[in-house]
Amino acid sequence: MKRLFVGVPFCFLILFFATNVYAQEPIDLFADEEPIEIRMKFSIKDLKKESNDSTYVESILQYKNEKTGEWDSLDIDLRVRGNFRLSNCYYPPLRVKIKKKQAKETIFDGNRNLKLVIPCNKMNGADDDIIKEYVCYKLAEPITRYTFQTRLVKVYFENEDDKKGEINELIGFFIEDDDEVADRFGGEILDGKKILGTLLEDTAAVRHDFFQLMIGNTDWSTMFQHNMKILKLDSKTVVPLAYDFDMTGLVNPPYSQVSNLVDIEHVTERLYRGYCREESLMQAIRKEFLAKKPELYELVGSYESMINKGDYKVFTSYLEEFFLILEHDRLFESQIMMTCRQ
Repeated sequence: MKRLFVGVPFCFLILFFATNVYAQEPIDLFADEEPIEIRMKFSIKDLKKESNDSTYVESILQYKNEKTGEWDSLDIDLRVRGNFRLSNCYYPPLRVKIKKKQAKETIFDGNRNLKLVIPCNKMNGADDDIIKEYVCYKLAEPITRYTFQTRLVKVYFENEDDKKGEINELIGFFIEDDDEVADRFGGEILDGKKILGTLLEDTAAVRHDFFQLMIGNTDWSTMFQHNMKILKLDSKTVVPLAYDFDMTGLVNPPYSQVSNLVDIEHVTERLYRGYCREESLMQAIRKEFLAKKPELYELVGSYESMINKGDYKVFTSYLEEFFLILEHDRLFESQIMMTCRQ
């Protein structure tokens, strides 16, 4: 027998179904803001030599159980990833693969593949750069629902190449795997396919492009899916998923550099790289960002204690420059409407 919603106004039925279709259950790993403590031990030299995009090496990940306070361990597979940081940094960016049986009933349950971002080097301020990049991921969350989930990590790392056996304390963060994002939205990642920026869903695309301008990022490409994934939601809808925000004006690490494909000299120079859309849509997204300004500043402020005082001041000043563009018609016209790609 069919069950009917008797006496319920039609508008409430729409709200009920919309809520149940789009609501996403939080994944345990990403449900908390507190950093996870982990221990890792391996040879950086051997890992760079023996692993690549398709080859992993066996390792062990220890993590502090948040319920018991005890240290538990998992057998993992580990490999290097990335391009620039892999070639230019002391610590390589990592991909962690956890066996399904190992992950079951742990905080990693449902997250068998994770990216791990750690500092580039041992220099002072390297942890600050990681926190600033992490905050970029967090800033995306109030702006668009299509984001990678992240979780801060405190890493106690022993490099087997170091004869002294010193333990290095690093700050880092896990990034949700591509396929897990796709599963959350019932879609699929279009890997290896060239997608014209004009084919992206308009609203999602403009939100993405404004966000990239806000953090001062020019190191991305829709066509070549560089520092971006394309999420296919249905047969007619594809949306952008941005990631990798270290080469941005908001983070501005010592190793930052600008691609020769864009006409700026330093990452702190803003350049709008989105395609031109209907002006009414551009103006609507402009109003969205301005309305979210207090929320975004409050979010940034929640990480003030984790960032060097001078760096934090530069960080917030750079963010303010973006909102000045949105608040003044002449700047908005010259730096967005007249520079968008035809």
